[in-house]
Amino acid sequence: MNSGDTVLEIGCGTGLNFELLQHQVGPQGKIIGVDLTAEMLAKARRRIERNHWSNITLMQSDAAAFEFPRQVDGIISTFALTLVPEYDKVIQHAAAALPSGKRLVILDFKMPDSWPMWLIKLLVILTRPYGVTLDLGDRHLWESVDRYLKTVLFKELYFGGVYICAGQAGQEENA
Repeated sequence: MNSGDTVLEIGCGTGLNFELLQHQVGPQGKIIGVDLTAEMLAKARRRIERNHWSNITLMQSDAAAFEFPRQVDGIISTFALTLVPEYDKVIQHAAAALPSGKRLVILDFKMPDSWPMWLIKLLVILTRPYGVTLDLGDRHLWESVDRYLKTVLFKELYFGGVYICAGQAGQEENA
């Protein structure tokens, strides 16, 4: 991302990423935060007001029903998109909104290949209040990124329990 860019965050929650995004796009850039819940957006709105940011637009929408604006310079999602059953549709629509060379970046949880099942089940129990269930391990968002964009990064973190994936729009994409 560069100064002046427009970035869209799917599942922006309380706006925790906004400060980092502000450093990238600057006051002349634009941030669009999308979240399903009014409660999360109310907290994000307070964060915006507290920091006197004037370049952020918040939108309440289910990610699967969201109509992506055309020509955004980047789209991110952190620990949110795995919770959306229609994640493949969301990634397809996100990819269609990106001009050539622009990226979708996802940071999310994944089922670690080398962890014992008892540990995975324990962590699912601990994260259940956040909507985490064992079946979410079957959702491989990086495969959808690879289907609709050119994957330029896939890296596992935290011993395989988290990943970051970036897909870039362009002529090389598989869609």
